[in-house]
Amino acid sequence: MAKDRGDAAAVDLVEEDVDIEKAVEKEMAAAAKNSANIEVATRRKPKKVHRQNSKESGVNVGSFVHKPRSWKNSRRSRNGYGRGLPKKGGAGGKGVWGKFGSELLEDYEDVNDPNFDVENFKNIELKVVVPEVSHEDLKRQCEPFILEFFESYDIQEVAQSVEELVPVRFRDVFVQQAIEIAMDHKPSHRELISVLISDLYGYVLTESDISKAFENLLANLSDLILDIPDAPVVLGNFIARAIADDCIPPRFIVATKEKSDDTIFQEALIRADTLLSMKHGLVRLDNVWGVGGPLRPVQALTRQMSLLLKEFVSSGDVEEASRCLSVLEVPHFHHELVYEAIVMALEANSQSTEKAICNLLKAFDTRVLITRDQLEIGFFRVFDDLPDISMDVPLAYVILDRFIDLCRNEGFLTDSIVKRFPSRGRKRFVSEGDHFVSKDKQNKAHEY
Repeated sequence: MAKDRGDAAAVDLVEEDVDIEKAVEKEMAAAAKNSANIEVATRRKPKKVHRQNSKESGVNVGSFVHKPRSWKNSRRSRNGYGRGLPKKGGAGGKGVWGKFGSELLEDYEDVNDPNFDVENFKNIELKVVVPEVSHEDLKRQCEPFILEFFESYDIQEVAQSVEELVPVRFRDVFVQQAIEIAMDHKPSHRELISVLISDLYGYVLTESDISKAFENLLANLSDLILDIPDAPVVLGNFIARAIADDCIPPRFIVATKEKSDDTIFQEALIRADTLLSMKHGLVRLDNVWGVGGPLRPVQALTRQMSLLLKEFVSSGDVEEASRCLSVLEVPHFHHELVYEAIVMALEANSQSTEKAICNLLKAFDTRVLITRDQLEIGFFRVFDDLPDISMDVPLAYVILDRFIDLCRNEGFLTDSIVKRFPSRGRKRFVSEGDHFVSKDKQNKAHEY
């Protein structure tokens, strides 16, 4: 019985040992499993050293490629599917200033800005500020369209330019500049400026603007006379014409005389007062500049040229004749002067008159006051009208032949003029007054 108890105790010990061994094995298995999990968890993932910008690239991803140093601070996408563009359009990342143009959209003030001013942080109202323009700059702006007006005669365009470019309080500068430019040009341009001032008065110009401009011109007259010797006379004409056009009142002369005792200053005002005091002075002032150029009728130009020729035949002053022809300002109408000169020589039937007319035409040709084409047109007109002229001047063919010989000897006639000289179609008779003309001259006339 005791033996049975000993065997039972041994069996229990053996079973207990087996249980202990199984428990140890389980614990060791569990410990091994935990150590494997810890090892896997603590194992670091190898760093990716190669990056692709597109998944379509054929480069081997697994190969080892040294990346450039510039990739360190690159803001491009770090996955392999980007297009290589900056993230957030360049507006993201540390140390960047934001997206281009984002500063225009900011509607708040940054108190951390070093330029932030707490005292001026209020509701600010912005106003348009037009910078002041100096008188010299304004004159430079006015000069181009004033010179253009001399060619176009377009008053409406000048009015629009004045309204756009010249401030209201500086309109007197425009008037002053226009008169100064006209004083340095021809009388026809002075007439245009007088008409311009009269037409703009009441629309873009006022009486005070014109009066102030004349006062400034009178004050600067000592400087203007250096470039324009007759500046007092010309300015006096402008003042008188402005009064005649009702742009400034007549009392302007009396009120301005008291402002200065300068001789040149007073001379201009006396000139204006004299023109206004003449009989029918206001009417005569319409032609104070001697209306020339295209504004003058043809009959008036023809009459002026006839008076010019008559005065020259009596005086023989080539300089005065040249000056009068230049004042007419009609270079396209000089053929009329040639025509009138030849007709005068034919009607006079005097060798002295023919010689004087020949010398005048030669002087005009030498000074290029009359061009060769205008000279030819004048002679050709006489040739065409010669049958009608010969009805009043029977010896017209003979006298014209003699005059052409004289001009050809002086050397200013062209060959085309000589070749086109007409010949009379029938024989000349003594009854027509040819008895005192030499026979050689008659035969020479028939040769043409």
